[in-house]
Amino acid sequence: MFRFVKAIAITAAALFALGGCGKMGPGSSAGGGGDHELVGAQAPSFDLPAQAGGAKASLADGSGKVMIVDFWATWCEPCEDSFPHYQKLVDKHGGDLVVVGVSEDDAPDGIAAFAKKTNVKFPLAWDEGKAVSAQYHPPSMPTCYLIDRSGLVKYVHVGFRKGDEAEIEANVSSLLK
Repeated sequence: MFRFVKAIAITAAALFALGGCGKMGPGSSAGGGGDHELVGAQAPSFDLPAQAGGAKASLADGSGKVMIVDFWATWCEPCEDSFPHYQKLVDKHGGDLVVVGVSEDDAPDGIAAFAKKTNVKFPLAWDEGKAVSAQYHPPSMPTCYLIDRSGLVKYVHVGFRKGDEAEIEANVSSLLK
């Protein structure tokens, strides 16, 4: 039993060191890049009722704009750290950048409180049944997908730790040019 508990503790410590909460799929790593299967592909469409920040959260909301679709969960500390940075990006880039958060929680309880705690205004939706997640395949929480004005996934960032906001902002800025 002790070995089992020790193995879980080591795995959890490794995930937190990488800045993510949860599973990491084959070929996945913390940070950004082009390793994800969706990079270069059309972003999968979705339309979900928002639990906070608006009436709905959909890919169509970002049509013709640069968009961040972030998969997250209320129990994920790196997710809590990332949200204020996403809000700053939205505030800085006005209507040219759309951010949508897609919660992977088992129930929608707590989403509105998470929005209030992190002080975000962008739409947060609950992925009931994880149908949207099944299309995007986020390897860990959080995972953000940066989508260009034509709807192509250009960048995927897995996890979030201090300093990642600069890399994400640089990629957003390059797509806004």
